[in-house]
Amino acid sequence: MKINRHYLDLKQSYLFKTIAAKTEDYKKAHPDADIIRMGIGDVTLPLCPAAVAEMKKAAEEMGHSESFHGYPESYGEDFLINAIQKHYKDHIGVDVNPSEIVVTCGAKEDVSNILDIFDSDNTVLIPDPVYPVYCDTNIMAGRKIKYISASAENDFLPLPSDNDCGDIIYICSPNNPTGAAYTREQLKIWVDFAIANNAVILYDAAYEIFITDKSCPRSIFEVDGARKCAIEFCSFSKTAGFTGVRCGYTVVPSELEADGVRLLDLWKRRQSTKFNGVSYVVQRAAAAVFSDEGYDQILENIKYYRRNTENMMNTFSKLGLEFYGGKNSPYVWLKCPGNMKSWDFFDLMLDKCNIIGTPGEGFGSNGEGYFRLSGFGNNERTQEALKRIETRLGI
Repeated sequence: MKINRHYLDLKQSYLFKTIAAKTEDYKKAHPDADIIRMGIGDVTLPLCPAAVAEMKKAAEEMGHSESFHGYPESYGEDFLINAIQKHYKDHIGVDVNPSEIVVTCGAKEDVSNILDIFDSDNTVLIPDPVYPVYCDTNIMAGRKIKYISASAENDFLPLPSDNDCGDIIYICSPNNPTGAAYTREQLKIWVDFAIANNAVILYDAAYEIFITDKSCPRSIFEVDGARKCAIEFCSFSKTAGFTGVRCGYTVVPSELEADGVRLLDLWKRRQSTKFNGVSYVVQRAAAAVFSDEGYDQILENIKYYRRNTENMMNTFSKLGLEFYGGKNSPYVWLKCPGNMKSWDFFDLMLDKCNIIGTPGEGFGSNGEGYFRLSGFGNNERTQEALKRIETRLGI
């Protein structure tokens, strides 16, 4: 018996597990500390009423033999697929065929699982800094990774160069962790690059609902040519607070091919073999999110979270701190004051302010010297955190 030795190439601990361990150690040493968590991107508001009502109704159905539902459809129930298609058309302005939509349990899982349909010899282009899952899952598979530098010099929105040859390209817009969002013109450059190099773009749109700038697309399929080279990953986690419920979806254009094979067929074959589908109860709740009533309700939640990022941006501007994101994203990417290292600033924030954030170094070498703060917290607690930063850090 042999193990997959590529796992030994991973960092010893996943970023957020390290943060959790350091936080627990601090709490044991300071049991009376009032800690405010602004690090991990979990939501704090409850599910919208429309989703809860449908979830209750669906759960009741499961308690009666005449309305009980067994295994769900592998690719999603028609009622949810049709709701997702309508969402694309009504709210984004993109036409998607229902057959191209595959319902899943979340974007984190999808950006990992999609790799099953690609050969391990492919070279992967990943921006730095970036969501750690992109890197770790490809390291597990033994793929060669080439990092594309995202920095203050390019506003954390890198564009391809002639040296950036690769087969699989990860793009997250709005970006996690930097909060930067590509414009249509910038994404068109990536689409043309992918087509010219026979590459596929894995486009993570988990935060698309936070985009307010009309020049930034909410779907890569708003960009001409994207259907020839891109797969889009979406999630109900941040859109509708489904972090503890789990539901997402991928869109794979029917004309997208590699080696003469439709990638949609491979993805569906993979899913039907390795995944039994999202539960009926969850799918009913997800469909309610995209009803007229449900969509209005989740937009109110998004406004709530935007107040947090707006307050962060106002405070950091007043303090003269450099930062990115916030406008089109639930994340603010703060440059650590005094050229501090990321983990040193983590310790300072925890010790002086009892605030948990995410050290940028955990997202890649270009994240060193930066700190990610999440807007998904409670409004009052976020305000309290900002008061502590103003009064305790001595900036």
